[in-house]
Amino acid sequence: MSDFPAVGDVMPDIEMGTPEGGTVKASDFKGKKLVVFFYPKDNTPGCTTEAKDFTALRAAFDAAGTELLGVSKDSAKKHQNFIAKHELTTPLATDTEEGGLSDTLGIWTEKQMYGKTYMGMVRSTYLVDADGIITQVWNKVKVKGHADEVLAAAKAL
Repeated sequence: MSDFPAVGDVMPDIEMGTPEGGTVKASDFKGKKLVVFFYPKDNTPGCTTEAKDFTALRAAFDAAGTELLGVSKDSAKKHQNFIAKHELTTPLATDTEEGGLSDTLGIWTEKQMYGKTYMGMVRSTYLVDADGIITQVWNKVKVKGHADEVLAAAKAL
């Protein structure tokens, strides 16, 4: 049994930085549905595709009364570059190094690649209703078709 927030729980209200130097947290979206997608790193192939897919569907998410927020532990400066380079319209946020939202959700975790162990983000997406309750979670997301699947779930909510 996990102690991490899950479907039916309130989305933790942990402040994150925005590329513009402001802050954002789940309660800022009260009264609207929210999709928070967590990705490992700006400007990597899968993360770029995912961010571009959500950006391409932004008008459809808006029409469904759903806000979008992409989150990684990259710096504000890296996010600014990522947004400019790929013409992203999806808002991004920087999770804090320790004790951040991804830590609280249990998706900042130990990973392994090529025999090396490191801390990294598990690509995950959370759909939150207008009352701040987590209604659906996608863990270990495969990027292809994911944004469409999330949009369908948001429309159904």
